[in-house]
Amino acid sequence: MTKLAPSELAMVPFVSVENMMQIIKNIGLEKLLGELADYVEEDFKRWEKFDKTPRVAAHSEEGVIELMPTSDGDTYGFKYVNGHPKNQAEGFQTVTAFGVLSNVSNGYPVLLTEMTILTALRTAATSAVVAKYLAPKNAKSMCLIGNGAQCEFQAFAFKQVCGIEEFKLYDIDPKATEKAVKNLTAVGLNVKACKSAEEAIEGVDIITTCTADKKYATILSDNMVGSGVHINAIGGDCPGKTELHKDILLRSDIFVEYPPQTCIEGEIQQLDDDHPVTEMWEVMLGQKEGRKDDRQITLFDGVGFATEDFSALRYIKDQLERTGAYVELDLLADPDDTRDLFGMVQRGIAD
Repeated sequence: MTKLAPSELAMVPFVSVENMMQIIKNIGLEKLLGELADYVEEDFKRWEKFDKTPRVAAHSEEGVIELMPTSDGDTYGFKYVNGHPKNQAEGFQTVTAFGVLSNVSNGYPVLLTEMTILTALRTAATSAVVAKYLAPKNAKSMCLIGNGAQCEFQAFAFKQVCGIEEFKLYDIDPKATEKAVKNLTAVGLNVKACKSAEEAIEGVDIITTCTADKKYATILSDNMVGSGVHINAIGGDCPGKTELHKDILLRSDIFVEYPPQTCIEGEIQQLDDDHPVTEMWEVMLGQKEGRKDDRQITLFDGVGFATEDFSALRYIKDQLERTGAYVELDLLADPDDTRDLFGMVQRGIAD
């Protein structure tokens, strides 16, 4: 590989929203989700190489702003992301994000990208990868409770990675379900709108909950969940926000990304600190069991972790040459003499 000069490294590839949509168009949504899922799985399998810390969060009554950093020793990545449930009513996105990937060796960024769309993609890819290990064998049906911005991405990822064929949808807002049904039937998915969560859950192999209220909630009560299902609990997480009744957790085998973060933000904040959970990287490496039998309830308490964003950033960087969908930003000062930043400024003023 040709070594780039410092002046060349000063120009940073930037993937805008328009560029991201072009990447998806060039590759195809389902194919991209499958490829991204492979990157997520690869990085889970090298879990021990990563720096790990719970996300740095600034909570308010309105929502949360978070930084999600990690490094594998060679490359550093972080995501800036917000979660504001009230935004929907005010005409704003509930979640927005951007991310950076940098060389550890010199600290120079090598990618700046939008991550509002990319976060939706990586969340769906992660859910599907986890379900590949935990869902019932030959699962073909799932329900999606909460039909907001994440819903359709989840459906596509589960179709691509897990072979799911039937989707049942429910949201307390009928307009959200109407939107999701319209989008998914337009691309040929087998979708049914339901009038209640109970109707949506009936007979499915996988249950996904993806709601955004910033409060303790009971999207699923204990009597709604029968044996043998996989629950994909991925709604917008924060302290004091849940989706599942505690008794469901007590009947389930619980799988998480990074326990120190999940116990702060996930469903397991309802449980004692010593309640057993299994980390997904251990399952993917064959060190711990995932699904054991047909009657087991498996629960993925997914809160989103920095390694998944790292995987997404790594994937997008690898697609730049393939798609050409980026621009270069003059982001870093590049004086002729690295010690003479002031001289560079003075020359710019003189010009």
